[in-house]
Amino acid sequence: MKIQGAVVKEQNVTFAIVVVKKSAMQTNHASAETRASFQALFPGLPLVLASQDLRGTFEYQGRKDLVEFLASIDASRIPWKEYTFS
Repeated sequence: MKIQGAVVKEQNVTFAIVVVKKSAMQTNHASAETRASFQALFPGLPLVLASQDLRGTFEYQGRKDLVEFLASIDASRIPWKEYTFS
């Protein structure tokens, strides 16, 4: 399985971001299921879900302080990469 995401360390907090389809974040139930499915890939790290709208603008879902931080920066500052898990 390949996913797009990032592991970020900011202000002594290390957390993971996973890019998902917008539908995976449309309801609290969908977000919780999606987060649970990816959490095992990033054990011990808070997990933020990210999706893009048609204009490429990111929307984040997860821990409030992390979401607020991500919303305040340009997404180009995030060290995106492709992760491969078997």
